[in-house]
Order: sequence, then structure tokens, then C-alpha cells
Amino acid sequence: MRELFSVEGRVAVVTGAAGGIGGAIAELFSELGGRVVASDVDEGGLSRLVSRISSRGFDVRGFRADITSVDDVRSLIDFSLRSYGRVDALYVVPAINIRKPIGKYSYEEFDRVINLNLRGSFTVLKEFLEVMKNNPDGGSVVLFSSIRHLVVEPGQSAYAATKAAIVQLAKVAAVEYGKYNIRVNVIAPGVVDTPLTQQIKKDSDWYRAYLEKTVFKRWATPMEIASVAVFLAMPASSYITGTVIYVDGGWTAIDGRYEPKL
Repeated sequence: MRELFSVEGRVAVVTGAAGGIGGAIAELFSELGGRVVASDVDEGGLSRLVSRISSRGFDVRGFRADITSVDDVRSLIDFSLRSYGRVDALYVVPAINIRKPIGKYSYEEFDRVINLNLRGSFTVLKEFLEVMKNNPDGGSVVLFSSIRHLVVEPGQSAYAATKAAIVQLAKVAAVEYGKYNIRVNVIAPGVVDTPLTQQIKKDSDWYRAYLEKTVFKRWATPMEIASVAVFLAMPASSYITGTVIYVDGGWTAIDGRYEPKL
């Protein structure tokens, strides 16, 4: 039974590992006995993450890669295979959000968001799946959407569009690669305390409104997202594929406008 909830000896590649959620995934996967290739464009943040994990005796290696570059992604694959011989789990985390009304969005800004969030995710997915399909035991891929693929607010046009597209991308990948026993799923976080959300935390009204929208009246920690991501690499999740798991503190479940006194 314990093996159902284990990643012992499995190999994960985590892109966006220098960020809050990606870093938490890399740490948790390592601490549970897995081996990790952590990747990011932020070499300083990546170096600090690798040092922090390896100093505790866990097996992690870092590799700088930009997921918008096909050559970088292929180099990351080569490094991963040289390091550990295979890839059992893949986490595609990187994303940016430029918060502007549609009318004020430049086409260059739109291209930046689409290029990283959607094209970058597609590139990593396409290149790694062709390697992972050769695994005798298959594998697990986790892409990251957001509650913004379902519910939106002003200023989220390009970001929300990419997050909706990622859901459909994952569903198609799940259908196409299921015959190789590869599962592809999506995590849709709510509001998480990461560098990406510091703009919200600095605005007291905005921060308070986000607190009140959840059932728990608080933001998620990166580890609360990572725990679900790592579960999806465990044998216990072997029948989960092509789906979206909301880790949003109930954000998408409640109306939120008024709580009647019953």
C-alpha cells in the first residue's frame, strides 16, 4: 500500500523550478525519494534551489533552459537522460501575466504571454512526450492552468486565453499518449503566495478581496499546490488522466457575493 503513495526512485523534470510552485514541487519530489532535474531561465534562483535541496542530501541537478527555445528544451532532455537515464514525471510550470485591458495591450506584450505560456508549454510537452513514450511503465505529465481558464477579471485577456488553451492541449495529449501509459493532467490553482502574485499583495483592497473569495479566507502556499502535483506522479493516481484538478480553496465553488444568515 505504501508503494501506491511513493515516488521513490522516480525521475522528475521540473521546468520553472526557480519559482514558488516549481521550487516546491522540486523540493517535495526530492524529499519523498525521487530524483529531480530542476530547470529555469533564472540561473541564480535555480542555483539557490539546487543548493538548498542537495544540502539536505537529496538527489537534484540543475539545468538552465528557456522553454521558448526548442534547442534549449532538447538540451534539457539530453541532460536529463544523461543524468538519470529516463524521465518518469514532467512538470510544466512557467507562465507570465501582463495585467492590462485589451485596448492597452501591445501586440508585443500579447506575443510574450502567448510565446511563454502556450507555445513554451507546447514545446516542452511535444519534445518530452516523444522520449517518455519509450518508458516501459509510462509516465505522468502535469501542465499548469489557472482558475482564470474558467473565471476571469479585467486585465486577464492573454493570460486567461493561454490557460484555457492549456486545458485543451492536455486533454488532446492524454488521448494521444494514453496508449503509451502516459497520463497528462492539469492543475488549476487559485491564488497562491508566489512572486507572480506580489502585485496583488501590495494592494490591500485587492489582497483582502482575494482572501474573502476562498472558503478558507486565505491564500494557498506553494507546497499545497506541489503536494497535488507530486501525487499525480504516484501509482495511486494511475487512473487519472485528461482532467483538471482545481486547487483553489473553493474559489470556483462559491458564489461569493453574499453569505446569507441562515
